[in-house]
Formats: sequence, C-alpha cells, structure tokens
Amino acid sequence: MKSYVTRERLEELKEELEHFKKDARQEIAERLRRAKEYGDLSENSEYIDAKDAQSQLEEKIAELEETIRTAVVIKKDKNGVVSIGSTVEVEKNGKKVKYTIVGSEEADPAKFLISNESPLGRGFLGKRSGDAIEVETPSGSVKYKILKID
Repeated sequence: MKSYVTRERLEELKEELEHFKKDARQEIAERLRRAKEYGDLSENSEYIDAKDAQSQLEEKIAELEETIRTAVVIKKDKNGVVSIGSTVEVEKNGKKVKYTIVGSEEADPAKFLISNESPLGRGFLGKRSGDAIEVETPSGSVKYKILKID
C-alpha cells in the first residue's frame, strides 16, 4: 500500500529509521549483554524484557522500511483540482475553514490535516473551486462548498 507523505515527513521517517538501526539496536544489544551476565537465561527477567524490546524494535524497523519503500512524495496539482497536498478553503455552516489533504501517515484532524483516505478527504479529491460536496459524519450529513484551492 502506498504511503503519501510530504518530503519533510519522508526525511523524518528516514532519520527515525537510522536512529532505530544504530542507536536503539546498540542500546538493546548492551541490555542483552548485561542481562546475560546474570546467569540462567530461562528465569532472567532482564534478559526476557530485553528480548521483547528487541522484537518490538525490529517490528518498528520493518514497518518504517516498508513505509519508506512505498512512500510517494506529495506534489501539488497545478490544474486547480484538489489532490493530495492541496490546501482547500471551504465554507461549512457559514464559516470558512482550511484543510490540507495529506496521506494517512501525516493526518492530524486537530491541525486540519486530513487524510486522503478519510470520508472528507475522499470527498474533496478531484473537485474544483465552486464545487459542493456532502459528507456523512457520525453526527449527520455536512455540506461543504470549495472556495479556494492552494
């Protein structure tokens, strides 16, 4: 599955992966080394905890590698059509609101960063200034009119 991200977010993911591969792996290796010094590994809680942490770290590394491998850097559409990366100014219930359409990796509704996979994001994609959409929400149907696309 593709991960839509900004160039900045992709760099953050790469830095995080590098940290996990170098620093975090070294920290866990050191924990394992120290735990082995306590003797019998079958009843050694420090060793068991370190092995669990190692397993979780390797899962996180694999997830990050997959996200980076499948990442598609968001490029704004210059044709006046809402696409991933667009900032959309809309009118909702008589008030103006701006949303930025991002990939699910960066979505943060509290900051008006909405996923292209969300009902609202999907509703905006492909639309132009002047278009109206209606989105079903848990609290009912909400109408939006697109005023401006950046």
